[in-house]
This record gives sequence, structure tokens and C-alpha cells, in this order.
Amino acid sequence: MILPDQQNSQMFPTLGASQIERLSSYGTRRHAGVGEILFDQGDVGLGSAIVISGRVEIVSPTCAGETLITTHGPGELTGEVSILAGRRSLVRGRVTEPSELLEISRANLLRIIQTDPEFSEIFLRAFILRRVALIAKSPGDALIVGSSHSGDTLRLRAFLTRNGHPHMYLDVEKDSGIQELFDHFQVRLDEIPILICRGSKVLRNPTNAEAAVCLGFNSEIDDALVYDMIVVGAGPAGLASAVYGASEGLNVLVLESNAPGGQAGSSSLIENYLGFPTGISGQELSGRAFVQSQKFGAHVAIARTATRLNCAVHPFSLDLDDGGSVRGRTVVVASGAEYRKLPLDNLRQFEGNGVYYGATYVESKLCAGDDVVVVGGGNSAGQAAIFLSAHAKHVHLLVRGPALAETMSRYLISRIEESPQITLRTCTEIEALEGNGSLERICWRNTRTGATETHDIRHLFTMAGACPNTAWLEGCIALDDKGFIRSGAELTPEHLRNAQWPLRRSPYLFETSKPKVFAVGDVRCASVKRVASAVGEGSVAVQLVHKVLAE
Repeated sequence: MILPDQQNSQMFPTLGASQIERLSSYGTRRHAGVGEILFDQGDVGLGSAIVISGRVEIVSPTCAGETLITTHGPGELTGEVSILAGRRSLVRGRVTEPSELLEISRANLLRIIQTDPEFSEIFLRAFILRRVALIAKSPGDALIVGSSHSGDTLRLRAFLTRNGHPHMYLDVEKDSGIQELFDHFQVRLDEIPILICRGSKVLRNPTNAEAAVCLGFNSEIDDALVYDMIVVGAGPAGLASAVYGASEGLNVLVLESNAPGGQAGSSSLIENYLGFPTGISGQELSGRAFVQSQKFGAHVAIARTATRLNCAVHPFSLDLDDGGSVRGRTVVVASGAEYRKLPLDNLRQFEGNGVYYGATYVESKLCAGDDVVVVGGGNSAGQAAIFLSAHAKHVHLLVRGPALAETMSRYLISRIEESPQITLRTCTEIEALEGNGSLERICWRNTRTGATETHDIRHLFTMAGACPNTAWLEGCIALDDKGFIRSGAELTPEHLRNAQWPLRRSPYLFETSKPKVFAVGDVRCASVKRVASAVGEGSVAVQLVHKVLAE
């Protein structure tokens, strides 16, 4: 267990004279005067500064002034995880006493982290803990103004939250001073959600990609470079491929359309993942894997979506949603699957405004004290029901089948059966949704008895079934009848003939009907839908990538 004082010493470690001397060859010593700004909010490509003498204060600039975060004294270092990705700085660093500094560039800092185990542990632990503290206590460089009745507000808040980006949220129905804010930035109520970056740049109902650009999530992709491996999707399988590929010297690019973690990233608590006996949230697990991939030099691009795989050329070319393209010698498809949408005509009008596809902290705040419905019989639905039962008045868990035993882990079933806050309704399907603008009522039907019930419930979490994210492949590789990718032993001689398989050898495990294109995780047919198996597939695929690159 980490005690508060111990955690504080890990967040703000003090390096000894011998440690600073070891680092001296990686940096440059210089003097800084009182009031000098070492770095400002919004600066990119920063490294770290070690204070040899003097003091440096770290503040968070806001429209209302500055908020002091901490002050670094002798032996302490600046920086947090934004350094690893080359993202914009969230804070400002200012010298408050005449100081001597050892400044280490980002390139040298990454080199230290990759080659020195002692400093790697010190720096990474401090950087991760600092980001956690910023999320909890700092407004960061982003302000969202929106409404709890706006689906786009929920989308934008979830996007920043899932990506671990600190931000402040103001609700037009609850917070005062909104009109003054609108007048100052010349925006209107019908333009919400509003995203204000670094107190100056204003975006009206931005897409996730636009928000990522405004907040500097990504460094530029080198479209002239041919990557050794392009990974499409940063769920557990894709992140595992990125970590193992980059750590073994491959030049890796990861394209993620939303946020690291995939479906697993929205899990409130994963308790059956090896090595975490007390459980770990999907966001924390994916966040750690994201940092790990960057530690080894993988380039992860957030809110960048692959729209087409040009598999007739080699190196392969992937078209992106912004009109650009990237090239790679191998491709690992880890684009995962989405929850099946309920077959209801008016479903779309309630999505994000009563109908949700993930149960995270953001959604839980919306339904606090209310009844909620969770649809689905898998582990994700079970985890959601248990998590929401701590926030909602009551949880109704609806499943189409007669029981949970065939689709859900026993430990989750036991929790559900023992919870007075959860009612399991088997052989039950949603019949209709009702509401004026936002969801107000839900009607469900028992398929065994034919009885229907209508309840005044305003929150529906649907986590049933899986639809693979394979439309962008456009017939480039063989799929099964449900759209999942066939690979390895799932490819029959007929499949290979139809795909005009050009090699004398058979496809490797996880290799698709196109040589050098692999599929891992939930997007692959016959895969085991568990986080551990996805991680295993992603890591094994890298060994096969080495094989095909050597052919």
C-alpha cells in the first residue's frame, strides 16, 4: 500500500548529487533569473528541467488567474506524461529564485527512460502520478460549456476523460455566470457544447478530431515515412502490439479513432485480469499501456481514423479521415467491435441523451439517484450494473437469454445476485423508448410470457452483442458472415483461393487472407472476448510480424 507521504515523494522525487551527475551528460546546465518563464501552457516538444539550486513554481493559468500546483526545489524535476507524447504543456513553469538548472531535451529524456531502469522508474512513476493529480485538481487547459441534456456535450466530456485530459466543465442549467462567458467569447446557447482551449481559442460543438487538434493531442504523422507496423485500434490488443513492437525495435504507428482502451477502456473495474487482485479500471489499465507504448517510442495518433486499406500495393497504404494517408510494411488490425444497437426506430434521437454505450464516471454522474436499465449478458454489462448500483437508485439488468451462466463470469453473477440494488430480468427485451427530446420512459417485454411493462426511466445503458469495425476494409480481406476477420486456421483453402493467396506457405496464426496483414482482439472471428486474451494476441502478432518482415 502506498501511504500519502510515500506517494507524494514518488510524485515529487528528490534526486541526489550522484544521480544528477549521472544525468549531466544528457543535458545542459544554465542559470535562470527570477520571473523567467521556463515553459508556458501550450508549449510543445518540452523536455524536463532538474533544479540544481533555486526554485521553480508550477502554475495552472485560467481565465480567473493562476492556480499554484507545486514548487520544485533542489533535486526536483519538472514534467508529466505530456512530455512522452510531445503534447502541449498543460501548465506554466516560472523561476521564483535565482536558479541553476539541468535542462534535458525530450529526445534525451526518452533515451534515458528507454535505457536506464532506475531513472525510467523514477521519471515514469512521477509523471503518471502528476497526471492523475492534474485530472483530480487542475482545470487544465480546456473548458467545456454544455448541458447534461446534450448528447454532444456527453461525447466531448467522455472523449477528454477517456484520454486522461484535465478539463473544467460548466453546465448551462446549473452554473452561474454562463451568459457573461458567452458574451465574452461571442458564442450562443444553441452552439453548445463549447470547447475553450487555453483560455483563448473557441470551438463550437467540435468533433473529437477537432478537439484533439486544438488541445495538441498528436504530433504530426510523417506521411513520407514507411512504418514497419501500423496498428489500427488502441484497445488492449492494439496497445499490446504497440508495446511489444516498439520495445523490439520496430517503427510503430497506432491509429485510434477515439481513446486508448477500446470497449475495455470504459469498464469501471476489471477484477479477473492477471496480476491485479483488487481489480483495475479499464481506463487506468489502458492509460498505463498507452504510456508504456510511448516509453518505447511508438507513435500513437488519437482521433485519427483509418477509412480504407489499400491492400493492392506494398508497402500498404491506409487512407485517413482527414484526407491524408500513411504507409506500412505490415498492418495489425485491432479495430475491435462496437455494441449492437437496439432495433428501435427512434434510438438515434436518444443516443447520448438517455441512451449510453459506456458506464464511466461521466455517465454515472448523470444518473445519480435515478433508476437505470442495463441491457446485455456479458462481462461488460455485469461490470456496468455493479458500478452503476453504487450511484443509481436501482439497476434493472435485462438479458435476452434465460440465464447469465453461459455469457458472464461467475464472480460477476454472484455480485449481481447478492445486490439488493440490482434486479435481473431474464428473457426480456426492450420494446420501445419514449421521450420528448430526451429519454423519459422505457417499455420492455418478457419474451417467455409476452407481458410488457412501461417504467419512467431516463437512462439506458446498452452493452449487448458485438458489431465488428471492419467496414473500412472494403472486401480487402476475408470476413465471416458476421463481418469478423478470418485468420490463421479460420481460412479454408477456398477462402485462400478466392483471395488469391500468393505464397506457398499457409497463413500464420492471426494472419489474414492478405499476407502481412494480421487481425487481433475482438475484431477477429473466434477470438475469446477477454482483455487478457486480447493482450496475448497483440503480443504474439508482433513475433509473426518479425517473421514476415524477414521473408
